[in-house]
Amino acid sequence: MKARVAASIVLALGLTVGMSGCTLLTIQDTKYIKESANGVNGTVGKVDIRNALMITNTKGTEGNLVVTFVNNDDKPHYVAVQHGSKTHSVSVPAMGVKKIGAEGGIRVEFAGIDAKPGSLTDVYFTYPGATGTQLQVPVLASTFPGFEDYAPSTPVPLPTVVPEPTTTATPTP
Repeated sequence: MKARVAASIVLALGLTVGMSGCTLLTIQDTKYIKESANGVNGTVGKVDIRNALMITNTKGTEGNLVVTFVNNDDKPHYVAVQHGSKTHSVSVPAMGVKKIGAEGGIRVEFAGIDAKPGSLTDVYFTYPGATGTQLQVPVLASTFPGFEDYAPSTPVPLPTVVPEPTTTATPTP
C-alpha cells in the first residue's frame, strides 16, 4: 500500500515537473506584445490611439491620417490631432470607438506637409484636461496594395474666371 502511494506521488511530481519544464527553459511569447499592424498605438488620457498611420501621395505633400480612437471614459472627448502647424479636432463618443480616415468615415487630412513614404512623421494627440502624447506615425504611400482607398483627396482647382471684353458706348457730341 505504501509503495502504491509513493509511486503515485513520484508520478504526480514527475508529471508536474515535465509539464511545467518548458516555462523554466523558454521565454514566454505572450510576455512581449508585438504590434502586428502597420500603424502605432498610444494613449492620451482615457482615449486609446490604435493603428495610427499616415497615407500620403507619392510626393509626401498631402496626407490622410488613418487611426481608431477608443474612448474608455464615460464622457465624450474632442481629441486634437496636430501635424506641424495644422490641427484638426475629432469628436470621440463616451465609451465608444471612432474610426478616422477609413471608408465612409470622417477624414483628417493634412496638406502642404513633408512626410515621405517610408519615413516616420510626428503627430501630436491631446484633449482638454489630458496630457498629450506625440507618436512617430509610419508614412505609407497610397500606391501600396490595399491603401488605394485611403489616399488623400486631391484638391479640385477652382475655375479661373476670365473677364470677357465688353464694348462701351462712345459718347457722341
